[in-house]
Amino acid sequence: MTPRPAGADAFVVVTPEYNHSYPAGLKNVIDWHNQQFHAKPVAFVSYGGISGGLRAVEHLRAVFAELHAVTTRDTVSFHGARECFDGNGQPKGPVGPAAAAKALLDQVTWWARILRDAKATTPYTA
Repeated sequence: MTPRPAGADAFVVVTPEYNHSYPAGLKNVIDWHNQQFHAKPVAFVSYGGISGGLRAVEHLRAVFAELHAVTTRDTVSFHGARECFDGNGQPKGPVGPAAAAKALLDQVTWWARILRDAKATTPYTA
């Protein structure tokens, strides 16, 4: 295991939607670091066309379930991503994404603390 992902208490995966799913490169990274996701929370930020990458997120939930990870319910998604940002990469309407990001980060932080504490008293075995 590489030290950086192994030492993380939680993950936020950022993904585009590609052909109604996530890109192959992301799957390769997930598979390569399989054990580093065990008993850890994973949250998602997605972007794409009309679906905002949510189809990719739904596919990723099944993948992370197989890795014994816990996925958060709330996500941050950018529908019609090209129109969501200005020329400097700043959100044109930051209120919605900021509220969604707060909910996402609150959830993933809660799960990270709970799972970290649980693993300290009862080691997780997959």
